[in-house]
Amino acid sequence: MMKSQITNAISDFFFEYETPRQVLVRDRRVGVACRLIQLGVLGYIIGWVFIYENGYQSTDTAISSVYTKMKGVGYTKINGTESVWDVSDYVFPPQGDSSFVVMTNFIMTEGQQMGKCPELGGKYSCRSDSDCEGGSIKRQMTGVCVNKTKTCEVVTWCPVEDDSSIPYPPLLMSAENYTLFIKNSVTFPLFGVKRSNLVEGIDTGYISKCIYHPENDPLCPIFKLGDIVKFSGFNFETIAKLGGAIGIVVDWTCNLDLDKKYCKPEYTFHGLYGNADETDVTRTSVGYNFRYAKYYMEGKVQKRTLFKVFGIRIDIIVQSLARKFDIIPTLTAIGSGVGIFGVATVVCDLVLLHLLPKKEFYKNMKFKCTDSHIQHDSVSLGLETGAYYTFEANARQVQGTDKSNDPDSEAGSIETELSKK
Repeated sequence: MMKSQITNAISDFFFEYETPRQVLVRDRRVGVACRLIQLGVLGYIIGWVFIYENGYQSTDTAISSVYTKMKGVGYTKINGTESVWDVSDYVFPPQGDSSFVVMTNFIMTEGQQMGKCPELGGKYSCRSDSDCEGGSIKRQMTGVCVNKTKTCEVVTWCPVEDDSSIPYPPLLMSAENYTLFIKNSVTFPLFGVKRSNLVEGIDTGYISKCIYHPENDPLCPIFKLGDIVKFSGFNFETIAKLGGAIGIVVDWTCNLDLDKKYCKPEYTFHGLYGNADETDVTRTSVGYNFRYAKYYMEGKVQKRTLFKVFGIRIDIIVQSLARKFDIIPTLTAIGSGVGIFGVATVVCDLVLLHLLPKKEFYKNMKFKCTDSHIQHDSVSLGLETGAYYTFEANARQVQGTDKSNDPDSEAGSIETELSKK
């Protein structure tokens, strides 16, 4: 007996299929609501997930390398002294990094040597030595008030730098014609694809004569500094006076389902900070500047020429995103979409079972309930549960109450007829 039950259980498990009970409801309002929700879900899956978000593709970001080179010569004439400025003079640092500064203006203090000298007029003014006691963050005071200047004596590089007057127009306005060459290589390791901004068709002959233009030459890797400033929204003369920062974004957004030759960079330009046209009085520091010195020996005395440099900081930023078809995200997107279709069923069930006037009727149609006394009666009569249901259905038919009281009466009649056969 036990063996037979186990065999039947195993047989039922492998050779029977159970499906949820479904009820067909003919109601225009519920039907229209269901189809509208399903259409909305379908539009979301196709339009947003697959077309806009490319949910059928896997993604990867690139490992990038950037090399830069500036070209151009500047000329200045200060106090009758002519000077020529080449790349080694106006680019900091000179190694071709992705972030560097091009000098456009400067304040030069020549012949400085370590010693004691008075502060500039208007700074650290004093009437007696007692006003110059101690030190300060910027200078190291000696505690002496210099009568000639009425300023405190300090230990520093003398003469003290005077940066109160910034040259205008900028001393290196010729920087507008400097050119910048950008060489960028990217690798998408997930897809094994390597690309360079020197794409197909860009050879030595083309590079020797091209200048980047967003419409005429969008792939040319040579940029005029004046154009970079203009494309970023700055005025060159203004930014050249006080300095600023500009970001050049090299964007690699590639669909690798197509041939990799269509994977090409796009350049955009953004003013980052230091716009001298800003009138916000809360700004405490406008522009971009730093100091550096050139040291030399005069006799046995070390001296230096100090430069306060105003320049344009260039930051080259590479952003990338490559996509390619992958079965796993495709199946994931389809599966999640199929799951979302269940929202229509949930909403329509809520309307049927709780909002419509015939909600009790629909509840009886959707749910088939059994009472505990039915099982007790069947046991007392010595009947199987299925046979008892057949007995009950026949009884209701005889009494003429089957169709009027039980919404499942038709199904019960069908079961009875089948059992008779």
